[in-house]
Parts: sequence; C-alpha cells; structure tokens
Amino acid sequence: MPSFPRPRIPSLPRDLARRLRRAAPILFTRAAAPASFSRCIGDLSGGHLSREVGFVGLGEMEDVENMLKDYEIVREGEAEIMIHKTIATNEVFYNPVQVHNRDMSVAVLRTFITKRKEEHKAIMDKRDKAHSKANQGKSSSPKGENGSTEKHDEMDVAEKEIIKVADEVKDLSTEATKTPLWKVAREVKAPVVLEALAASGLRSIRYAREIDGLGKVVALDIDKACIEACKRNMKFNGASVMSKVEPHLTDARVYMLTHPKEFDVVDIDPYGAPSIFLDSAVQAVADGGLLMCTATDMAVLCSPNNAEVCHSKYGSYPTKGKYNHEMALRILLASIESHANRYKRYIVPVLSVSMDFYIRVFVRIYTSANEVKKTPLKLSYVYQCVGCDSFHLQSVGRAVTKNNSVKYAPAFGPVVHQECSACGKKLTMGGPIWSAPIHDQEWAVSTLTEVKSMKDRYPAYDKITSVLTTISEELHDVPLFFNLHNISANVKCTSPSAVLFRSAVINAGYRISSTHANPLGLKTDAPWHVIWDIMRCWVKNHPIKEQPHDSPGTAILSKSPNLEANFSRAAAAVSRAQANKIKRFLPNPERHWGPKIRAGRKITSKHASLLGPDVVNRVINGTARPQDEKVIEPNNPTPETQ
Repeated sequence: MPSFPRPRIPSLPRDLARRLRRAAPILFTRAAAPASFSRCIGDLSGGHLSREVGFVGLGEMEDVENMLKDYEIVREGEAEIMIHKTIATNEVFYNPVQVHNRDMSVAVLRTFITKRKEEHKAIMDKRDKAHSKANQGKSSSPKGENGSTEKHDEMDVAEKEIIKVADEVKDLSTEATKTPLWKVAREVKAPVVLEALAASGLRSIRYAREIDGLGKVVALDIDKACIEACKRNMKFNGASVMSKVEPHLTDARVYMLTHPKEFDVVDIDPYGAPSIFLDSAVQAVADGGLLMCTATDMAVLCSPNNAEVCHSKYGSYPTKGKYNHEMALRILLASIESHANRYKRYIVPVLSVSMDFYIRVFVRIYTSANEVKKTPLKLSYVYQCVGCDSFHLQSVGRAVTKNNSVKYAPAFGPVVHQECSACGKKLTMGGPIWSAPIHDQEWAVSTLTEVKSMKDRYPAYDKITSVLTTISEELHDVPLFFNLHNISANVKCTSPSAVLFRSAVINAGYRISSTHANPLGLKTDAPWHVIWDIMRCWVKNHPIKEQPHDSPGTAILSKSPNLEANFSRAAAAVSRAQANKIKRFLPNPERHWGPKIRAGRKITSKHASLLGPDVVNRVINGTARPQDEKVIEPNNPTPETQ
C-alpha cells in the first residue's frame, strides 16, 4: 500500500486521531475519498462530530462512506447542504426554484448592512459636532469689565492652578466608572438575523457564509426533522457556520413575541400566507431594522374569487385588473403596516418585488406615535371599472392644518361616480391598499450596483439584475399600472407599439415608465381621460370594424377627444436599459417552474400543473422512473399508489 501524508486533525483527541489513521488511512486522502466525505472531514472542527454520519468509534468508520452515499450534495452560492437522494427518506422541504428569492435577500441584506453603517456614522458625526460646540461654549471664559483683561497676583494664580489640578484628578477618577454620553456606541454592533422558518437551513447558512459583518443568525423551526437537517447541514459547512448559526426547535411566533426588538433583521418565508407571523414579526424587529417577508398565496392575493379569504388574512379586498401582482404587494404592505401601528410602529418600504410565483417585500420598521397618525395618508381604496381597464384611487385620510398644527381626518369622497365616466359600466371597490411608494430608488440602485460588483457570488445573477434594473426605472410614486394590450382590446383595435404610446404620453406633458410586475405594463401619472384620448386618436388613424352598441369600446370611442395626441417619437420613450439592450424580463429556466409541493403531502392528479401530467400519472400508478425523482425531488415522500 502506498504511503499517505498524515493529516492534521486538531479537533480530535490525539489517541482517537491516531487510531483513525491506523484503522482507515485511505479515507484521509482526497484522491481516494469522495468529495463530500473529504469536505466533511476537513470542515469538522472543535470536536463537533456529525451524529448522522456516526463518528463515534472505529467500528463505524466503514459505514461513514456508505451513509454519505445516500445523500446528494446541493451547492448554492457558498453553502452546501445534504439532501437525501431517495424521495421516501426526505421529509424536509427544499425548493431549488427559490434561489432567486435567496439571492435577492442576500443582496438586500448586504445593502442594509452598508446603509446601517452609514446612518450610524452620520449620527456619531452629529453627536461629535454637538459635543465640540458644547465644549467651546464652556471653554470661552468672560473677560473683565469693558472687555479688558485684569492682572492677578501670584497668590490668585496659585489658587487657580490648585483648583485646576484637583478638577483633573476628579475627572480621571470618574472617567473609569462613567463613560460620557457622546462617546457611547462608537462602533455599530454586528446585526443579528432571525430566520423564522429555517427548514433545511440553507438560507441561514448562506447568510452566515456569504455576508460579511454579520453577527449571529437564529434559525427557527417547529418541525424536529427540519432542525435535525439544519444541524447536519451546519456541521457539513464547517466551524465558521456553527459559530454563527443557532438552531432552535420552537414556534416562531412564540419566540418572536418573547424577544421584542432584539433582531436587526427578521426573515419570514413561509409555505403560503405569512399573515399569522406578521403580528409577532413587527414586534421582534429592532428600531430601524429590516423585515423581509414572502407570500406565495397569489391565488388569494390576486383573485376576486377569493376576496373573502384575502380579507380575513390581510384585511383587504383584491380587484380584477392586470395590475393584480402589484396590488398583491400593496395589500401585503398595508397588512404589515396595520400590524405595526398597533404597537406605535410604522414601516418604510425599501424594495418590493413580484417575481416568479410569489411576492417579496423588504421594509424597515421604526417606532413613532406621531408617524403612525400619518398612516391613513398612505392607504387608498381602489375603484375598478367592470367594463374597461379604468381605475381610480381614493385616499383613506387627509391632513388638516389649523393654527400651526396638523391633524388627520377621514378623506372626502366619493372621488368617482357609481358609473365609469369612460364606458358607463359599474365600478367595484377594493382595498385598502398601500398607495405610498413601494420602493426606495436609492436602495434599488445601490443594491443593483452591489450585485454587479459581485457577479460571481450570485447563482441567479441574470434574474435578480433584470428585476432590479426594471425596478430602478419605474415610477415609484405612481400606484398600479395598466396593460397596453388590454386597453387596446377594450376598443377592439390593433395595439400601438410601447414606444409610440409612451411618446404620446410624454408629448402630452406626463410621465410614463414600465413596471417590473408585467412586461406589457405601463405606469403613468396621466389621468384616464388623457389615456383614452390617445387611444381615440390612434383609432382615427387606424380604423376598426363597427362594434356592438352596448360594448365598452363603442361608448369610449363615441366621445370626441379633447387632446390631440402627438405620436412623434420622444427621446425619453426608450429607457436606458432598453437602449443598452439589457435584459429586463427573463423566461422561466425550466418546465413546471413553480412553488412545488409541500413536504409530506400526497401527490395526486391536482399536482399535474406543478410536476407535469406524465410524471404524476407514473407516480400514482407506481411506475415512476428514475428521472421522475429529479422532477419531484426534493419535495415529498413517495405517495401512496391508487
């Protein structure tokens, strides 16, 4: 047998390391051992031996390699986790589709740490400036009468020197026991992150390994199998992760309620609705901290057919419109604000993303009773026409100024009639929704710049840069949007190109931009009568067939336009990203791209839209092929055959 170098294993006792080398020297070479086992041996330190792989004695060394063969190593970013290869043994939910979600979270968290340091430095500079001014005021002593200085005899000078020395001694004695207020907290503390629903622990491990300046990550889960998988994956990633991540088997809601304002970042990414976690989450975030929240129940947030469910969970009614994904974001923000207001807190959204099959919001939470009073100004009801795409917003509150004091009262209404002014059809009401800005332009640009500077560290670089690019270009102070093809369908005409329509709006003196939630969506501050006037002018140049008299399009076109639209191309009609041919909307990377199936659920025919009808039929009939496991994996245990 060839000789192998003797590796250093400082974490193991000397006699145990000697016996391991003597019993199985071949397992300690990179050439002979599997990559996963070699990494596991190299990263285990501090005496932490994996319970799953069974480092308890010499007799089990031969079983270690066989046990590791049952796992598949999944790498995402700088983290690696162990997933069971067979479906039947995997009880922990892991969805590779959410790599976009995790990459976006890492990017925003890096921006938050940078902004937090800048804000802390600004506070320290302001405090130092105030302290220096106070010292200058104390050090400037008044002069004698008429501004002239007086001479003192030698005895007075000696007495003053004695008093000065005595004061210095007193200051030195008190300095050791009491630190001046302006010197407190010169360095900002490392942020503490809470992941409320850890599952396999991949997100927490990525935070610990990839984000510099992070203090601690607390990973929670109520499922024992998830916590065991989380601990196994932590050990597999080495001592650096184990020193930062703390897994706890507990109910996340109870844990957050018992740790108020302790966490700088709280991450909530449940399977479905996050509504049951919001009340405790807004209490666990420290002042100025960041709350990251995901909602995947889009059928509830977007569809009027589930309006009663949406109102019971989020306190708002959705309406039927092409802007439904953005409205879902605004419903979630309004719900978070409602929960925060109960504890004299309010939110400031920094980034709100509608991506793939879910929505994700990033908000900062502050405490101020005066700011809470302004919440009605940030909420609005939506009036949506049932015949055309016209919609109108009505603010919930208004500001009243009287005798240099501002009070907030209910808004005047209604802002529209019961019938649509464009087509004469009825209006349905939805909301309340968050009508204030859902993004911070500076945050979006900073995050995009940071992502581009660290391109190799983001597995989903193309996707998140395309989303952030579109977000950085859209109008942040304009709520909701309309679909260009949809308003063309209302009047039964061929749709104008986006450049021509945007040019007409810009030439009319209004702003317009795209939206990240829909490739055909347009956000503008132009009122609806201007939009319909532009479409009337377009139809004049592009005649259509005669339509039924009772159709919405006929009612819209029966009115003469008050505005003569100018379709000459405007320079601002093409965004900078479009001019540079930067991709802004990417297709799904694979078939059946979706939320997958919750762990532990039985696969039935209703899952055909997620896995594909062929795969579902083979699984139900018990004739699944090996390649089917890649489609189903790593979700559920094998279902019962019917």
